[in-house]
Amino acid sequence: MGKLLRVGARVAGLLVGYISLVTALHTLALNEFATSVIIRVLLSLLLLQLMRASLQASRIALEMFGKIRDRFAIVEERTLPLFDLMMTVVIIAIGSYALLQVWHIDATAWLASAGVIGIAVGFAAKDTLANLFAGFFIIADAPYKLGDYVVLDSGERGEITKVGIRSTRLLTRDDVEVTIPNSVIANAKIVNESGGRWVKYRIRIKVGVAYGSDVQQVVDLLENVAKRHTRVCQQPAARVRMRGFGDSSLDFELLCWIERPEQRGLVAHELYMAIYNALAENNIEIPFPQRDLWVRKVPGPMPR
Repeated sequence: MGKLLRVGARVAGLLVGYISLVTALHTLALNEFATSVIIRVLLSLLLLQLMRASLQASRIALEMFGKIRDRFAIVEERTLPLFDLMMTVVIIAIGSYALLQVWHIDATAWLASAGVIGIAVGFAAKDTLANLFAGFFIIADAPYKLGDYVVLDSGERGEITKVGIRSTRLLTRDDVEVTIPNSVIANAKIVNESGGRWVKYRIRIKVGVAYGSDVQQVVDLLENVAKRHTRVCQQPAARVRMRGFGDSSLDFELLCWIERPEQRGLVAHELYMAIYNALAENNIEIPFPQRDLWVRKVPGPMPR
C-alpha cells in the first residue's frame, strides 16, 4: 500500500507542476501559437509520466492481489506476466490515443491501419493466439494445478509440472516430459486424479477364490493384508466387497486408499503379492478356468 501511495503522490506532484507551468505561460503573455505549442509539449510530457506511473501502479496492484489468495486466486505468480502484459497494452493504447488527440492528429486512419494489421497477424498466428486464449481460460478455470496427476482422453497420464501461457507440461511415469498446447488440452477431457476432497487415490484389487471357500475368512484376510501394508491409508479404512459368482470363482474386490495417485502401480503390485501369499498360507485356492471335453463316438465307419 505504501508503494501505491508514493506513486499517487508523484502523480499529484506532476499535476500541480503542470498547472503551475500553464499558469506561468499565461502570465508571460506569449503569442497564441507559441503558447499552444508549449502547452501541448508539456501536456505530452505529462501524459508520458502518467503512463509510466500507471504501469508502476498496475504492477504493484497485481502483486498485492496475488498475495490475497482467498479473494483473488486467479492472480498468482504464474499469471502475473499475463495480467501485466494486458495492463501494459491497455495503458499504452489509451496513452497513445490521448497523445494523438493532444496534437490534433486524426486517429481514424491509424486505427484502420492497426485493424488491417491485426487481422493479418491474427490469420498468421491463429494457432499461437488460440494457445494464448486457451492458456488464459485454463488459468481462470483452474481444472488442475501444479503437482496434480491428470489423465487426458488421448491417454497421456502424469504430473503437471508447469502451466504456461502457451502450453502445459506433463511429466509421465516414464520420466518423459510431454508438452501439450493449451488449445489442445483446453478441449480435452481431463481426469484429475489429485482432485476432489483430498489428494488420496482409491485402488481396486480384484481377487477370485474357489467355490467352497469360507467367504468371511476371505474378507477378513483381505482386510488384514490392507491394514498391514504401510502405504495403504488407515482412513478411510480398506473394505472388501463380494462382486458376484464367476464361472469358476467367487469374485471379491479389495478397495483401499493410497496417499498419492502415482503410487497405485507399486501398491497394487505389493498387495497382489501379499494376497497370493496369504491365500496360500490359509489353503484358500485361487481357481483357474477349467473345461471338460466330451468326445462323441460316432458308430460305424468314418465317411470318406
